[in-house]
Amino acid sequence: MRDGVTEIVTIRGDLELLTRTAHLLSSVREEFVCAARDLDTWSRPGARQAMAARAGHTHQGHQVRKLLSPAALADEQSRAHLRELVDQGALVRIASAALPHETIVIDRRLAILAGLNGPGGREYTLTTAPTLVGGVCALFDAAWDAATDLKAFLRGEQPQLDTVSRTVLRALGSGATDEKAARELGMSLRTYRRRVAELLTTLDADSRFQAGFRAGELA
Repeated sequence: MRDGVTEIVTIRGDLELLTRTAHLLSSVREEFVCAARDLDTWSRPGARQAMAARAGHTHQGHQVRKLLSPAALADEQSRAHLRELVDQGALVRIASAALPHETIVIDRRLAILAGLNGPGGREYTLTTAPTLVGGVCALFDAAWDAATDLKAFLRGEQPQLDTVSRTVLRALGSGATDEKAARELGMSLRTYRRRVAELLTTLDADSRFQAGFRAGELA
């Protein structure tokens, strides 16, 4: 047992995760790294706030590195939050494609791996096994090296999409027919098709296929 965690532990739910890792998140000594699809890392808002507060930032004497998917930049509020983190000394990079599951590594000694949501909440695996933690760190470092610095990525003028546009983009990427997508989104067929046409222009896509591909990057 190390840091109060056996070598491999599986728990379920954000609240149990916070209970089991609170002392670890507040005692980072050297490095806190996080890979996530977007900024909604934890399903409960309260859990997200508690996780951020306990993890802290670089002013506490440790390095923070965050690797995110392009989906994290879909709205200005998220962009502003990430700029603030950078101003505080955190390192933020954007991956070229979506990251499927969240991963946190503390001081290269503890890894927290998020699984899929289920009826009893999201499942998490915590491990202090050196071989597993080392493997996770190696994968993170490889993805980090291939990613783009936040400021450089933003200079590439990635499109900003409102909530409705992101919803339409996900529907487009799902391959659903216009009629089915419009019905599920509560829109008229005409409104849905107008939104799709606007997205093609915003994303500089020549076809729905291209727009659907961008859905994988931004959705």
